[in-house]
Amino acid sequence: MNGPTQQFGKVAVLMGGWSPEREVSLQSGAAVLEALRRGGVDATGIDLNREKLLSLRAEGYDRAFIALHGEGGEDGLVQAVLEAQQLPYTGSRVLASALAMDKARCKSLWASMGVPTPPHRVIHEQTDFDALVGDLGLPLFVKPAQEGSSLGLSRVNTVNELPAAWRKAAELDDVVLAERYIDGPEYTAAILDGRVLPLLRIEPAGDFYDYHAKYVSDDTRYVCPCGLPEDQEQNLARLCARAFEAIGGRGWGRVDFMLDASGQPWFLEVNTVPGMTSHSLVPMCAQADGIDFDTLVRRILATSLNSPANKETSP
Repeated sequence: MNGPTQQFGKVAVLMGGWSPEREVSLQSGAAVLEALRRGGVDATGIDLNREKLLSLRAEGYDRAFIALHGEGGEDGLVQAVLEAQQLPYTGSRVLASALAMDKARCKSLWASMGVPTPPHRVIHEQTDFDALVGDLGLPLFVKPAQEGSSLGLSRVNTVNELPAAWRKAAELDDVVLAERYIDGPEYTAAILDGRVLPLLRIEPAGDFYDYHAKYVSDDTRYVCPCGLPEDQEQNLARLCARAFEAIGGRGWGRVDFMLDASGQPWFLEVNTVPGMTSHSLVPMCAQADGIDFDTLVRRILATSLNSPANKETSP
């Protein structure tokens, strides 16, 4: 990262918020804050609420590092308010954030652009589950359309399990997705300032990569570099960059996908504000590329220098 830390000015590290992913966000924000301070950046951690969000520019902050996950922080709302205050921020803009958060619309966009994503349906309480299984097969994943961290996610092995899986997801979101199960390993691609870092393979100890495997278990195995042949990894990296660019992703993010038995990739989702905890994937990918955590955080912050809010910074 080039240039003195003074170019960043007074930085607000936004964490916490009001989504079900609040606790993970607090962990991410604390790690980011410590890294910035170690690097001499004038950074302050803010456990964000709606009132505080509206006053950031008035309180003298020059830019924001967004470490918020889920509703309010990753769906375009915070990004829109920051743009209204002409306060530069890290990561994707409003539209890309909203599209990435809404898995149903993200998948529809990908399908229209030829980015392979598993067949899926939006389901309701009145959905004919027998017909759904006839269409998508079993097993299925059922998930809220606008939650992250695998919250509300269920693997469904029989049609009789579908009503309970729908209810679990519907507690978190009005829109619920059923998605065809892809039998194969899961991978992630970290993207930093237009570049795809080494791909990472996830090997959970359980049946799938759920909330416990992501944030609690020490038994999940992470393999980076991922072990694929170089030409295959390069091709997949290009597809991941295309999937990120399709939604208008900017600055940094993460693209998750699976490979089936034939080697066909199936793209699952984009994370525009990935986790930065001790179990998080982007720092692992960066480490494999020779980028330590503090350098990674400073490089993410540097992407805010290209924020559209920098074009006119007076309030």
